[in-house]
This record gives sequence, structure tokens and C-alpha cells, in this order.
Amino acid sequence: MTLSAEKYINPFTDFGFKKLFGTEVNKDLLMDFLNELINSQGKIKEVKYLNSEQLGRSEDDRRAVFDIYCETEHGETFIVEIQKAKLNFFKDRSVYYASFPIRDQGLRGNWNYCLKSVYTVGVLNFVFNENKDDNDYYHSEVKLMDIQKKTVFYDKLTFIYLEMPKFNKSLEELETRFDKWMYVLKNLPILQELPPQLQERIFEKIFRVAEIAKMDRQEIAEYEDSLKRYRDLYSALETAERKGIVKGIVEGHTKGHIKGKIEGKIEGKIEGKIEGKIEEKTEIALKAIEMGMSIENISKLTALSEEQLKELIKKEMKT
Repeated sequence: MTLSAEKYINPFTDFGFKKLFGTEVNKDLLMDFLNELINSQGKIKEVKYLNSEQLGRSEDDRRAVFDIYCETEHGETFIVEIQKAKLNFFKDRSVYYASFPIRDQGLRGNWNYCLKSVYTVGVLNFVFNENKDDNDYYHSEVKLMDIQKKTVFYDKLTFIYLEMPKFNKSLEELETRFDKWMYVLKNLPILQELPPQLQERIFEKIFRVAEIAKMDRQEIAEYEDSLKRYRDLYSALETAERKGIVKGIVEGHTKGHIKGKIEGKIEGKIEGKIEGKIEEKTEIALKAIEMGMSIENISKLTALSEEQLKELIKKEMKT
């Protein structure tokens, strides 16, 4: 579907996600989504957006850039991320991200270590390997647990993951408000009007906000640029195939058809032989990194070593 054929923005683009959830004028959408997500029955009545770029303690420390970073009126913090492609260490990154709002609660002088709740939310366009065979399990909520007692040991640190590819309910099957949110997030760009099942104030606003025809020229330009970044990896791979650089199959990361032989079920893995100039390989690698592909898969795609890719990532972070 081309941009001209789409009536509503794609929430899985950076622009689309922040348009719906990352602006003051639309923060009621974020609050409603979070309330349904944590089943708080309207507990969250106000949020304050925080600086989405978090720095380490020193210049040498890594930084974190969150999609949405906010704080409720009760002092709870939420990190809401949209992840378009599988990462090898995605769970590690979630824990790393959670360390920033925990660290920032530390007070100088006398302090009793009392912390406010921290939530890390991942809206994922992929599924976890350990959950791949359970299509009904797409909403994970993780806390620290006492292994022996099978009870929550600490309830102020929560990781919530939504595996969007598994959500396949039809409009007629939607039962809860949460179901409706999941349906909208997954299907918004392919809809042409607000379905009767979603005739509620909050969803009516989503469809108004997301309508491309109502955006100004600057917003449309930004959205097109976001779509371009979203699709760049696919374009790069198709170009590489035409030049005879890519031979093999890319499964899970391309929309176009790449000739080759599929052996078994490949999840995000790339098999094939890459031949070409280092400049071309670097260009493909940069676009793959931007799309969130794992270093292992990028190495297989470009024939660059993992050490070369790590150096490339370091250079990009400094620019």
C-alpha cells in the first residue's frame, strides 16, 4: 500500500507513534492506553513528558533515547518503546533502560531508598522465541519473582511486552478496551474508516489525529521521511539483489521477493553470500542497524565481522 492509498498513519513509524502518544495535545490517548495496559481503572489522570534522551554518569557512559518517557501524578515513570525488528539482546536493553529512571530517583544527603514504580513497555513487531508457539500469549507482564514461592518479590519494577504479530482478533471478537487498543495499533494504517465497534470518544480522537489528509505540509514531510527510514532496509536489499550482491533469502526483514531456497523456518536469520564494495556493505549495515536488526544477522547479511559492525555503531553514536 502506497502512502497515497493510506488514510491513516502507521503507528510503527517513529513519527506515527510519537504523533499519537508523544505530544501534549494527545496525552489523553497515552493515559488511556497506559490505564488499559496496567489495568489501573483510570488511576492515571495526568502525565508529564520527560526528556527522552538520558545520559550516563560520565561522557564515556552510553546514552539511551526513549520513544516516550513520562511520569504520572503519582511519581510513577513509564518508558514506552516501539520495536520494529528483533534484537538479540532486547530484554537486556529493557533492563538497561529501566535503570535510568531508577537511578534518577536517588537523592543527595539522607535518603531511605524508597522508590516509585517504574514501567518499561515494549510494543513489539516481533515475537519472542520462547513464546512463538503460543499464539494466545501476546501480553507479557514481568516482575521480580520469588522462585520458590512463585510470588512477586518486588512489585515496583514492571516490564510489559505486547507481541503484536500474534494479535489476530477480528472486530467481532473484540471484548475489552484493551482488545480495541491492540486492534487499532495493529490495523490503523489499513483501515479506511472508524469501525462501529470502536465508536468511543478516545478511538474517535485517534482516527482524527491519525488522518493523513488533516496533517499540514511539514507533518506530511516528516511522516514520509519516517516511512522512508522504515522501508530503507528493504529497498537496500532489493537494490543489492539487482546488482548481484545479495544471493540467498532474507526472511522476516524484507517485503520484496528474493530468490533463493528456504530451508526450515528461519526467524530473523539471513542466509546468503554478500559480494561487493565495502562502501555498499557499510551502507546496508547502517540501514540495518537503524531498523534494529541484530549484529549477528547484519554480519551474515553484509559479510562484515561483528567487530567491524561494533566499531561502525560506535562511530554512529558519536556523530
